[in-house]
Amino acid sequence: MYSLAWLVDTVLRLYIWIVIAAAVLSWLVAFNVANPRNRFVYVLGDILNRLTEPALRPIRRIVPLVGGLDLSPLVLILLLAFARRLLWEYVY
Repeated sequence: MYSLAWLVDTVLRLYIWIVIAAAVLSWLVAFNVANPRNRFVYVLGDILNRLTEPALRPIRRIVPLVGGLDLSPLVLILLLAFARRLLWEYVY
């Protein structure tokens, strides 16, 4: 059971980093630091968007924009961190 909990925890931790990377890349594109016409930036953004959008879409329907800021990645990270804590409480 411990090995399965470790695997789930690792996947959740990696997904948290993917959400962070998607948020940072969206900021870089929004502030014209990264050019989305660059092939690498476009492919990386597309991959990150495909990985995170299914989880962020339901949150975006519930959490409104606050001053033009999208807080859905923050809410998703908090939910994933809560799930990790809950997992380890269940294992021990």
